Amino acid sequence: MNLKQLNILLADDDTDDCYFFKEALNESPLSTQYTAVHDGEQLMQLLTNDTYTLPHVLFLDLNMPRKNGFECLSEMKRNEKLKALPVIIYSTSYHNKIAEMLYQNGANYYISKPSEISQLKKAVQQIITLIAQGRISQPTKEKFVLTTEKNNYQKLLWFNDFFAIPVAQKINKLP
Repeated sequence: MNLKQLNILLADDDTDDCYFFKEALNESPLSTQYTAVHDGEQLMQLLTNDTYTLPHVLFLDLNMPRKNGFECLSEMKRNEKLKALPVIIYSTSYHNKIAEMLYQNGANYYISKPSEISQLKKAVQQIITLIAQGRISQPTKEKFVLTTEKNNYQKLLWFNDFFAIPVAQKINKLP
């Protein structure tokens, strides 16, 4: 793929995380157009706007107000216009079973937000390289998770109360 400029959309409600993400993008040798939205409703309104040109990739946080990342991903994969949009999960929350569910629901990759900016730069650069090479399709399960931050590996007991997701029965069985 010969890209002059990569159009990147970030959906994340944490302004610090948005700032660090933009800093990581600034390290890219490829020119990027960066747009950020701060909740799931804003994301879906933008993506379904007929005048909006879809980005090359969406980085999607799971824990957002008004509509969470699970709901957005599910909605996108049911929408004919959006289902081919590459979605990279970009979240502080990580659990193997959650990653498995996101993989099955069509996310392309999973980045657990690293605590070190150097790790974030490396993960973002890895995704940009894959896009530039035209290889952003969903990999095997073994290669789905690009980074896992040990501090982010949680039991996620708050999930059932915070998120309304259709597979809550599976979440109840988390170790």
